[in-house]
Parts: sequence; C-alpha cells; structure tokens
Amino acid sequence: MAEKNYTELAREVVAKVGGRDNIVSVANCMTRLRFILKDDTIPNMDEVKAIKGVMGVMNQGGQYQVIIGTHVSDVIKFVQKEAGISEGDVMEEGKAKADSMRLVKKDSLFHAFVKTIQGCIMPIIGPLVASGIIKGILTILTTAGVLAATDGTYLVMYAAANAILYFLPIIIGFSAAKVFGMNQYVGACIGAALLYPDLLALVGGETSITFLHIPVQLINYSQTILPIMLACYFGSKVEKLSKKWIPQMLQLMFVPAVTIAITVPVTFLVIGPLMNIVSSLLASGVMLVFNAFPVLAGILLGAFWQVIVLTGLHGAFIPVLMNNLFTLGSDPVNAVLGITVWALAGVSLGYGLKVRNKEKKALGFGNLASCLCGVTEPTIYSIALPNMKNFICAFIGGGIGGGILAGLGGKMYSFVGDGLFRIPAMINPEGLDISFYGFIICALIAFVVSAVGAFIVNKAEE
Repeated sequence: MAEKNYTELAREVVAKVGGRDNIVSVANCMTRLRFILKDDTIPNMDEVKAIKGVMGVMNQGGQYQVIIGTHVSDVIKFVQKEAGISEGDVMEEGKAKADSMRLVKKDSLFHAFVKTIQGCIMPIIGPLVASGIIKGILTILTTAGVLAATDGTYLVMYAAANAILYFLPIIIGFSAAKVFGMNQYVGACIGAALLYPDLLALVGGETSITFLHIPVQLINYSQTILPIMLACYFGSKVEKLSKKWIPQMLQLMFVPAVTIAITVPVTFLVIGPLMNIVSSLLASGVMLVFNAFPVLAGILLGAFWQVIVLTGLHGAFIPVLMNNLFTLGSDPVNAVLGITVWALAGVSLGYGLKVRNKEKKALGFGNLASCLCGVTEPTIYSIALPNMKNFICAFIGGGIGGGILAGLGGKMYSFVGDGLFRIPAMINPEGLDISFYGFIICALIAFVVSAVGAFIVNKAEE
C-alpha cells in the first residue's frame, strides 16, 4: 500500500474511533493498532471494520484493537501523526479521564492487569525472541561440532544472547517504572540492586547477612520478572509520597534517594522472597495440571489457543509462560502453543490451493508466508473467521498435533517467535531429543491435517 493510502487510512481510523480528542494513546503489536480511548463506547465497530485496509476490530483488555496486518509498523506512524501524539506519548489529562471511567467497569481489574503486563513485558519481546534465536543457532553449532562451549566466538555470542535474560530485572524495572508512573532510571536502579555481584556471590553459600538485624533471604534474581514488577509498583507509591513531603527545589536529588533507600531493602526483605514463592507456586501449579492430563491439555491448547489470540488477550499469558521457562528451565505449555501456528499455516495453504480467484489464491499463499514467520492474524481475519469451517480445520489439526506433542513430553527451552523461528527453541541445550524431533513431526501433522481439511471444505469458486 502506498504512503498516501496510509495517510488516508490513518485519517479514517482516527476519525472513526472518536477523533484525536478521544485517543489517550496508541501503540502497535505485530498486526494491530492498540488504542487506549477515553470512551470506548464512541466507536461504531461496524464502521471501523468497513474502512478499507482494516481486517478486524476487537475491544478487549482495556484496549480498542484495530487489526491492520503485518505492515502495521508503517501505519502506526501516520496514525500517531493524525492523532497528534508521538511514539510512546501518553496524554496525562486523557489518561486520568480514561482511568476514572474504567473504574466503574466490572472487569476493570482484569483490564488493569492486562495493560500492566503489556506495558512491562511487550516492549522487550523483540530482544527476547532475538535471544532465543541466537541461543538456538549456538546449540545447533555446538551439537554439530562447529563450535565448542569454550571457544571465544561462542562465549561472545552467548553473552549477546543471554544478557537480556540475566539482566532482566534491570530491563523490566525500566519498563515497569514507566507503567507505574515513576522515574524509569530509578526503576532500573532497583532492578540492578537485585543483581549486585557482591550479594549474588553469597547466594547458596554459608554466609548470611542481615539488614538492621533482620535476616535477608539471599536469592538469585536474574531471569525473574515478578519481584521487580511488584518492587516498582511499591517504589512508585514511595516516590509519590516523597514528592508530597520533600520541597520541590530538593526533589531532583532526594526523591530518588528516598525511593531507592526504602524500596531496595523492602524488596530484599519482603517483596523478593514473597514473589519468589509465588513464581514457584505458579510454575508448579501449571505443571501439576499439565502433567496430570498432558494429552488432554495438549489437545485443548493446540486446538483453541488461537481463539485467545483472536481476542487479543494472549499478552496476559506471557508472564506465566516466561515464569515456567525461567523457573523450570523449560516449558511444555509453550511448546504446544507453537503447534497452533502451523495449523493455521496449513489452512492458508489448503485455501490457496483450492480457490481459483487469483486475488484469493494470492491471499492464501501470502498468509501462509505470514504464518511461517509466526504471525497468524492475517489468516484468522481473512480466511478463518469469514468461513468458520476453516477455523474448525485449524482446531482439529492443532488439537491432534498438540495432543501428540504433549504426550511425547516435548518442551521449549528458550523464548522465541513462532512458525519457523520456534524450531531452534525446541533444541535441548544437552542435545537433540524428542522435543526437537517431536515438534517437527507434530507441526507437520497439524500443518497437513489442517491443509487437507481446508482444501476439502472450501469451494473452488468461493
């Protein structure tokens, strides 16, 4: 689509969601414009859907989501310009009004939770995926004997891949501070304190320490997300109170000092140990259910995960999946979720092979490429939803593949993207095993079953 069409598309979208006065902020994920509106009852969903270039609309998780497609990263610039806001900008007056309106909604707590998770974690998804891809490639190279774990090349590249995971509390601290409205650099400093080398060196040793004669439980907080998120929430409250009591001319120096001096000890004494227990219980609880009924869980997740993606609420599950991976070292749940992408890729292929219309055939094969790169929304909105039989084919293919993979005990070992990019994440650092081979086989099963189903249920003259 030409640039002039993006301008017109942006103008129409902004107008139909209520104009710039109704827009608090707008951001994007891989395929969607995600608006936070002052009043989300103003837009007429049918009118927004009717805009040329819009694939669908969802109003979920406190966000008004307009599905554009994989070129949304180009469209967002025009939308932000039309809305009169810059990237990452939030209009405080509008935000306050929107928040006050959401307090009367029954599901406002869930909306707040989803927005918090998205704000803290979604900005780092790209680097997390990059980390997983590089680790997968390194595992392949070491397994093939091309590199050894002691080689300088391996060590440098592993440092590049593992840095974001090791220093995750610092990075999450920076983004969480923005979400909670506090100084982002203070949030990063709180995260850095959790990783201070002198304290990490004592973890697991015989030496114990106290703070004001109170015993400190020493924990390795690298690769954790929940402790720093709660710490930044607490820190934001401390910062706000500090600003009320400290004279404005002294706030630049003393507000950060008070915030850090109070938040860091409280985090080491209370927040950190508490959230460490929560993390362990969360991972154990998920695995208890998954291990009790692995095949059933695999079938349900493999079949219906894309329904969660359809609602736009899949971001709320990311902390659970990340927690499994970081706490347990691997994750069978996310392994199964990767199968669903291949099921929709199969639907795209079956559809493209069956229809005769050149534009629709191109749509099918274009969506196939999108799915193989891990983006399923184009297939969902242009092929699966218009004909639910296609979605059912994906349910069947994904359910079969997911059930088999779960029964085989397949696990995911790093946080990466979907489609072809998921394959390196299935490589066990100790060597190729059933997770790798099983995933490839189950992905092909889901792909073929869904493709055959879609070829059968669609009509050539559709």
